[in-house]
Amino acid sequence: MFTARTFTYRNKMASAHGTALRAKSATRHTATNPWLEFMERAGYVIRGVLYATMGAFALGLALGLGGTATDPSGTLVILTGGPAGKFLLIAVVIGLGAYAIWGFVRAVFDPLHRGRKPAGIAQRLGFAWSGIAYTSIVIFAMRLLIGSATQRSHDSVQSTIARVLSYPAGEYVAIGIGVVAIAAGLAQFVEAYRAIFRRDLKRGEMSVAEKKVVDTLGRLGMIARGITFTLVGWFVIQGGLHHDPSRVHGYGGAFLFLLGEPFGRVMLGVVAVGFIALGLHSFACARWVRLMGSTS
Repeated sequence: MFTARTFTYRNKMASAHGTALRAKSATRHTATNPWLEFMERAGYVIRGVLYATMGAFALGLALGLGGTATDPSGTLVILTGGPAGKFLLIAVVIGLGAYAIWGFVRAVFDPLHRGRKPAGIAQRLGFAWSGIAYTSIVIFAMRLLIGSATQRSHDSVQSTIARVLSYPAGEYVAIGIGVVAIAAGLAQFVEAYRAIFRRDLKRGEMSVAEKKVVDTLGRLGMIARGITFTLVGWFVIQGGLHHDPSRVHGYGGAFLFLLGEPFGRVMLGVVAVGFIALGLHSFACARWVRLMGSTS
């Protein structure tokens, strides 16, 4: 039976739905702002610098030419240790901040058309995780900028899992995180094989040679990340099983682990070249990636 109460309820529901639609439309409009898109492309450049530099450091270690084994945050510490450090940190905060927003935009609005099937949902969750991960780097850069963070490089994965293990049932959470990391690593190998990232670029604006080079760079980068993510996941699982954060290592620990194995210099060299390739692929994305406001 239709009553005044029912009418009021429907009006409230319709009003709430309309408000939600307007909020979503406003958010989408903001995400297509040309200045935000410019900063997102700048974020790809900064991301590329971090990965390529990290790979170059690892390659130097593999070749016995010096170098070091570190992660993106450690690379940031090294790069910003000079006189122009503050200017670089400001650029990192702005660029990677926009790139982190792009991660959330990809997850929520799906401008890259991953869809709502299980595989698509998994990739969109990966985009959300990317947003979270780069937000943490931005926060670290801000702390460096105001002087509240140490300039000494540390293993962020190890410190994070150490906090997780300090909570009740933390070892089970750590094991779960390790399993997810290994799954993400395996997904990188699938990504390298299928080269799904090709759909994200404005390939109509690229020459045949550019397509081949960018595709190769992307595949090499995904393989390098697949190897590293899988190793990091295994380390995290070991830390959870033994309730020992000292067994947990991030990128740097994975590089050193490879170096200590038979043919370690070759294996580390291959992975290092892959990260350099990933950095160069990020530069290509800065030029050709489809953003929310892209028309082609």
